[in-house]
Amino acid sequence: MTTAPTAVHAAPRTGRLARLWRGRAEDAPWVRPAFLALLAATALLYLWNLSASGYANSFYSAAVQAGSESWKAFFFGSLDAANAITVDKPPAALWPMALSVRLFGLGSWQILVPEVLMGAGTVAVLYAAVRRRFGAGAGLIAGAVLALTPVAALMFRFNNPDALLALLMTVAVYCVLRALEREPGGAKWLVGAGVALGFAFLAKTLQAFLILPPLALVYVACAPGGFVRRLGRLALGGLAMLVSAGWWVALVELWPASSRPYVGGSQHNSFLELTFGYNGLGRINGDEVGSVGGGGRGGPGGMTENLPAGMEMPVRVGGGWGETGIGRMFNDQVGGQISWLLPAALLLLLAGLVVTWRAPRTDTARSAFLVWGGSLLTTLAVFSFMAGIFHEYYTVALAPYLAALIGTGAAVLWEERTRWPASAALAAAVAVTAWWAWTLLGRTPDWLPWLRWTVLVAGAVAALGLLFAGRVDRRLGLAVAGLGLAAGLAGPLAYTVVTVNAGHQGSIVTAGPGGAMGGGRGPMNGRVAFGPMPGGQNPGGGQAPGGNGQMPGNGQMPGNGQAPGNGQGPGNGQGPGTGQQPPGTGRPVGGGPGSRQAGMYVVGGPGGLLNGASVDTKAREALLKEADDYTWVAAAVGAQNAASYQLATGKPVMAIGGFNGSDPSPTLDQFKRYVAEGKIHYFVSSDRMQMGGAGGSSASSEISAWVTATFEKVTVGSSTFYDLTERK
Repeated sequence: MTTAPTAVHAAPRTGRLARLWRGRAEDAPWVRPAFLALLAATALLYLWNLSASGYANSFYSAAVQAGSESWKAFFFGSLDAANAITVDKPPAALWPMALSVRLFGLGSWQILVPEVLMGAGTVAVLYAAVRRRFGAGAGLIAGAVLALTPVAALMFRFNNPDALLALLMTVAVYCVLRALEREPGGAKWLVGAGVALGFAFLAKTLQAFLILPPLALVYVACAPGGFVRRLGRLALGGLAMLVSAGWWVALVELWPASSRPYVGGSQHNSFLELTFGYNGLGRINGDEVGSVGGGGRGGPGGMTENLPAGMEMPVRVGGGWGETGIGRMFNDQVGGQISWLLPAALLLLLAGLVVTWRAPRTDTARSAFLVWGGSLLTTLAVFSFMAGIFHEYYTVALAPYLAALIGTGAAVLWEERTRWPASAALAAAVAVTAWWAWTLLGRTPDWLPWLRWTVLVAGAVAALGLLFAGRVDRRLGLAVAGLGLAAGLAGPLAYTVVTVNAGHQGSIVTAGPGGAMGGGRGPMNGRVAFGPMPGGQNPGGGQAPGGNGQMPGNGQMPGNGQAPGNGQGPGNGQGPGTGQQPPGTGRPVGGGPGSRQAGMYVVGGPGGLLNGASVDTKAREALLKEADDYTWVAAAVGAQNAASYQLATGKPVMAIGGFNGSDPSPTLDQFKRYVAEGKIHYFVSSDRMQMGGAGGSSASSEISAWVTATFEKVTVGSSTFYDLTERK
């Protein structure tokens, strides 16, 4: 009597599994297995050596740790569980990681696996968006291009907000493409796009809205139905976006400031100020109050003014964040991150529009080219000309759009391959990709020199073959096209393999050779960079490699781009159980004295702006002693410095001045009150104690001066504290 129900329920489960593997009845047998293989390969690639990055960006990892312990910190995105100050972004990107840590405990995998899943999810959504109109082959090409884009392999294994942003932007485009189809459900898909964009705003504020103009214009111009109905549906999608983004903003702005954390990155404790200032227009025009470097300008109140003699930071040509202009995405710093197939994507966009130009107004193929191409060009233009803070890893936002154009453009031209213009365009795309890969690989001539010429020769052969083979024989044409695709992906694949084999830590990370452990290639990539250190030493007293305080040779660290001695700081607290690193990684939270981030020596060896500090066993034990008697076991200037001690101890550490040390939180009077009330035990000494951002608050310097004049200095292991319970 017990066997019958089992038999009844087994068949449906088997049927569901069969459908999962087989896919749609109209698909070829290879389609669904190939798609599942793509997802599995992407996930395995991104999971490879994942724990090598430790806590990755300790700034966000500290906020994740705080959110896993306090629901209030979870909601606001606080840097510590005692809710002193938030990160300088809205918190949506922190929520998946904080939930993971709450469920599985604090560690590298618990923090970074959600990012890997977002990467696989983005590939899946992109595949679905492309295959729906252009076929499974185009979807697979687009997914593979995205998965093997070096900056994507970097950021889908890192804990910055960009992974969630890229996923949600891809979802938004997918929803708009569905809304453009001839079906009665267009309104619901526009609502879905609005919700995706709203939550993308809660991941990285106004960057989420860069693609709004092309999405809205294409829908109004190309969607089925009457003009008034199209406008009404668009308004409904806009309302959904405002609600999904605005509920959190409204709560933060209406919440009494006295009972919530300070809004990090703002000068007046306002998320709206943060959104439209530091994270908004400031990124465009470079007027970022409180930013270190002040958008690349030195002078009064800037970062250069506060440095000790001999440590001035010269502003290089083009401003503090590199030269702006149309060539920015192709330069020595950014090119290897994203631009491998960018020339081909632009060429295929043009070709796709030419092929579909005479199609009806509602043609979904042309609409797809306009949506993907408009999103790419709009984001590309902003990134190329923005004068404010710009990091190479921002370009991950371009990767889905670029990959989609490669897939869709290749599919359309392949169908038209019997015509000379189409076959010539395909050949040109392969040829320009091979040439550009040859150029990019030539920028690291000592790294895999054979690959450069192999790609060039294979690309040239494939380009010539595409001119004729596809017109003569389909199988021969497929073989030649496969050779061209392999040649185009060989360079990105090599950069991606190097990226996943290395750990990346700190605030500025890059993919490819020389990008390990947060290091860039060369002197700050055109941004502000330290000159020679006095006496050949870094600010913390650590000897720089090469003995002269400068980067050896081409600005890379010896060997694998990591600090000598595996990048560990002084002290003996490197073993498991110290709380200094995630379990099993064997890596410290941050670099020790002489640690390097993006081609510069971090200000303050024991803890700097771009990366955290090494916290040894003795320092950790000192902070944990009587820790439950204090709201914050310590306070430190700058969020990265504070984050390292918080991650090491699991206890709240106050980040004075937020990320840059330039926010007026807390003020000197507030800090004195906290000390008088016995809420803070130690103050962490570092060489950053007197630094702040351009035009920002001087509160951190005032607090540092008061502490050093009032309290006893205590050296514990490799750290120096001021005991705020012991006056001089």
